[in-house]
Amino acid sequence: MYRCLQLAQLGEGSVAPNPMVGAVLVYNGRIIGEGYHRQYGQAHAEVNCINSVADEDKSLIPEATIYVSLEPCAHFGKTPPCADLIITKGIKQVVVGCRDPFSEVNGKGIEKLRAAGVSVTLGVLEKECLAINKRFFTFHTKHRPFIVLKWAQTADGKIANDDYSRVLISNAYTNRLVHLWRSQQMSILVGTNTALYDDPSLTTRLWPGKDPIRLVVDMDLRLPSTLQLFDGVTPTIVFNKHKHTLQLQKNIDWYLVGLQSYQVTEDLSLVHQITNALYQLNIQSVLVEGGTRLLQSFIDEGMWDEACVITNEKLALGEGLAAPILKNHDLVLSQIVQSDCIRSYKKLLD
Repeated sequence: MYRCLQLAQLGEGSVAPNPMVGAVLVYNGRIIGEGYHRQYGQAHAEVNCINSVADEDKSLIPEATIYVSLEPCAHFGKTPPCADLIITKGIKQVVVGCRDPFSEVNGKGIEKLRAAGVSVTLGVLEKECLAINKRFFTFHTKHRPFIVLKWAQTADGKIANDDYSRVLISNAYTNRLVHLWRSQQMSILVGTNTALYDDPSLTTRLWPGKDPIRLVVDMDLRLPSTLQLFDGVTPTIVFNKHKHTLQLQKNIDWYLVGLQSYQVTEDLSLVHQITNALYQLNIQSVLVEGGTRLLQSFIDEGMWDEACVITNEKLALGEGLAAPILKNHDLVLSQIVQSDCIRSYKKLLD
């Protein structure tokens, strides 16, 4: 199962909104096949695992045990059910890391296997299997995206000058880490002032990986179209209170469009409206990059899961825009990268 998790991790950034899954086929203590879910819409881990078996070992497949980090699917999606494939191949022993909370699966794969006479062992390295797909599980159990907050601050807790003019806080190495973090999430969110004064591109240009879907809050649609957010390199969604499209409907190929507009009403907080819209759009994770007001809104409502804070320990502004104040958190990791201290936090359970 540890090998399944190693393999599953290789799909990070490429399979969302599907989960990362690894599979290993073992005969008499020898791995005869292994695979992982490589790309969204393509073959699942179990398929790639079975297809990897060498010709001279194919006769051993019915006698082998398949280990899978997540419950095999039992429904037709973009690919056929993996549970059916396991049954068809005559595999009699299946070891599963954890159940799949997705409503189309959620125990159905295990039930189908057992009904066909397959022995299923469940819950091996369950904690680790749940952790690797924290975005997927949060989305399907809490009905909202997995939310990561990120900001850079000076030693005296400032994120910019009083006039919003940009200050280069993090160094070249931590900048690359930020782009890694971007590649790990499906979307990235900024507020109006950040978009206007920093003019960020919000891409992963400093790290290999897929650009996140860009999100910006622009309630009055005052941002100029000349900003890098609207350069068409990757889709941008604008949350506003003036224009509405039908893109919140299901099965819309919305990500092929460069700029979208969404209706924002007044019956829910802005944070909840954004997370509700992202849930409807099947966007399973979001990196909130600023500014302070937007970040603090997520913090105050307890609507976050992890936070990454970069502090330049050698830079102080004296005067400037104050950084957000994190609440109800637990420090998970702290590391020094030249002038910067990178701290990772996890939100404590309510």
